[in-house]
Amino acid sequence: MSSKYALIWDAPNMDMGLGAILGGRPTAAYRPRFDAIGRWVVLNAQDFGAEPQASVFTNVTPGGADVIRPWVEAIRNVGFSVFAKPKTDEDSDVDPDMIEYILDNRDDLAGLIVASADGQNFQPLLEELAGEGIPVTVLGFHEHVSWAIASESLEFVDLEDIPGVFRDPLPRVSLDALPPEGAWLQPFRSLSALLEH
Repeated sequence: MSSKYALIWDAPNMDMGLGAILGGRPTAAYRPRFDAIGRWVVLNAQDFGAEPQASVFTNVTPGGADVIRPWVEAIRNVGFSVFAKPKTDEDSDVDPDMIEYILDNRDDLAGLIVASADGQNFQPLLEELAGEGIPVTVLGFHEHVSWAIASESLEFVDLEDIPGVFRDPLPRVSLDALPPEGAWLQPFRSLSALLEH
């Protein structure tokens, strides 16, 4: 019997997407509130008569444990479990761990929410689950998940549409909805990064 309504949160990917929208690191006003996300998951789980679960998957860079520890403790205190993995190289991404978690729990899922824009890694599995009758929602930013928005089997929810997630509205600029006076679109990364490889 299906019993879990699970959220899995791809922290590196969601941070990157938020940073791209903001043009840099988020300030306190633009950091997502995990208590609001948790309440949203619990309310959705009630619709399915299922037990809500929320897990964050993150990387820890060498020497970065002290920086990330307060955040990890705060979201664990809200009720999220955390899977942390050392970031040792480009291949130490958490996506394979998220996929393994989904596969290990697929028989118990009443519904699944994946917070990530990484369609290349997740889209085939998520559409397969949806095809099996498991409601699947992709949670993210509409600027980064055209694959989920266009999918006929997946639901998409923009993170900013969850009540109370951000203290202030995100400063979003979209090519589809430019102001008459035009707008600056910030680079996704520093130009100096071209020399880092």
